[in-house]
Amino acid sequence: MQFLNDLPRCVFFTGKGGVGKTSLACATAVRLADQGRRVLLVSTDPASNIGQVFGLAIGNRRTPVPTVPGLDALEIDPQDAARSYRERIVEPLRGTLPEAELRGVEEQLSGACTTEIAAFDEFAALLTDPALAAQYAHILFDTAPTGHTIRLLQLPGAWSGFLDAGQGDASCLGPLAGLEQQRGRYRAAVQALTDPTQTRLVLVARAQASALREAARTRTELSAIGLHQPFLVLNGIYPPDAIADDPWAAALAQREQAALGQLPEGLRALPQDRLPLQSVNLVGVEALRQLLQGAPAAMEPAPESPPLAAPRLSDLVDAIAADGPSLVMLMGKGGVGKTTLAAALAVALADRGLPVHLSTADPAAHLAETLQGTLEHLQLSRIDPHEVTERYRQQVLATKGAKLDAAGRALLEEDLRSPCTEEIAVFQAFSRTVRESRRQFVVMDTAPTGHTLLLLDATGAYHRDIARQMEGTGLHFTTPMMQLQDPKQTKVLIVTLAETTPVLEAAQLQADLQRAGITPWAWVVNDSVAAAPVTAPLLRQRAAHERQEIQAVAQRHALRHAVVPMCREEPVGLARLRQLTQDPLSGDPAHGTV
Repeated sequence: MQFLNDLPRCVFFTGKGGVGKTSLACATAVRLADQGRRVLLVSTDPASNIGQVFGLAIGNRRTPVPTVPGLDALEIDPQDAARSYRERIVEPLRGTLPEAELRGVEEQLSGACTTEIAAFDEFAALLTDPALAAQYAHILFDTAPTGHTIRLLQLPGAWSGFLDAGQGDASCLGPLAGLEQQRGRYRAAVQALTDPTQTRLVLVARAQASALREAARTRTELSAIGLHQPFLVLNGIYPPDAIADDPWAAALAQREQAALGQLPEGLRALPQDRLPLQSVNLVGVEALRQLLQGAPAAMEPAPESPPLAAPRLSDLVDAIAADGPSLVMLMGKGGVGKTTLAAALAVALADRGLPVHLSTADPAAHLAETLQGTLEHLQLSRIDPHEVTERYRQQVLATKGAKLDAAGRALLEEDLRSPCTEEIAVFQAFSRTVRESRRQFVVMDTAPTGHTLLLLDATGAYHRDIARQMEGTGLHFTTPMMQLQDPKQTKVLIVTLAETTPVLEAAQLQADLQRAGITPWAWVVNDSVAAAPVTAPLLRQRAAHERQEIQAVAQRHALRHAVVPMCREEPVGLARLRQLTQDPLSGDPAHGTV
């Protein structure tokens, strides 16, 4: 494996959701620990699942992995980090500030922006702490899906520059007197990130056209922040010698090889490794050790069985259409197919003559590439963080800044360059889209789990603020959170794959939503091998594992569910998207003839 050669102390694994970053990071950590090195494995994903991979509770503390001597693991929990950060800022002020001022500081530190700051504050400390450098030979970072990770890697530079300016309202960082130490830490973090002798970035992708395009975009964005030479790992490639005269296996292998033959220009020059598709879920130390061997794990014989009979996506479309205009939000782990399914649902509703607004809050999503066409009754939009932030800045300058003098306007402009501004702008754009669902169908393709939960956290904070302001007035009000909590107005569909880790993560997402008063309406198990007529031993083995997970979804987790079979061709374009909401195995271009 080229990416393991001359490994520096810090290694980041990044890429589009669902490409295997966690598995590769965990497998690398095990490999290095097996070689006698001390290793710290860190997840910066708000929806981390490294604990599930190793079968133990980890959380926001360094935890030894008992089955791998020399390996410790840590999951940066944004909410725990925010609580610790707030307490660290507020505790020295107790007894020195009047109670009203103390409450003001606590209020400034209560939003989603502070949650993000606290998470990257921990991340920056891991990069720069000399005690950790002395204790561990390597620190490996299993990151959140691409859009969230780009944001995380930009933050040390963004906040360092903001603090260096010495102007503006930095109150979401804490009182100004304590910022000098943070300024030095963030500057050191920027230096560590951009020094190839200290940090290596491993870009993980699957052999799929959309995933490779996303990887190429990621490489460009990383170069813009000083990370110029990542290593590329192409994961989960179907082994040609495992086709076994199965037309489904042959189609899958052919599709992957075609994508690899058109590797984007920005990826061709990168050092490259390829890993084969495994027949088992990558859970447990022995499975992780097998991953980096470069060959599929030995397979046990899997029984032949007909395709799984289960509710289909068309059943959910019927129910959604019958209930009238509403917000339909697709949520879940990165890489499970939310964008594809959101597009398929929107096309199916528009084909019935219903007005539909299809939107995405995922910084890495590209709905237009999935649709590859236009359709009557279907409106398409994207909440682009850069665009909505610039629009928000101009709006504030035109209103709040209109009556300021030159000095005041300069201070306001500096304040609006704070990274916190983006969180406010994205929340406002999300709220506007939510309101549209009162008069038409709005299908929302959300960002991967962790990023979406942070957005919902901002929604909840806004709701609490409005509720306090309106208390005792007797006036009626509706906030976006109230609409999300109303099952008549909002249907949340949790999308997952029929694999152990995605299902566990989906169940955790459901629990998080329920604590926020949001009850998921349905689960969708996407890209199911068990629902397709496969015969190759490798695919049959995967299908056997899938059936157990689908049974768990149906019996333990979901109020209602649907299963979407694996496609023989990539489900892009209107024709193939339509097939996902029709009889999916009846001689169509996406699934092939049975």
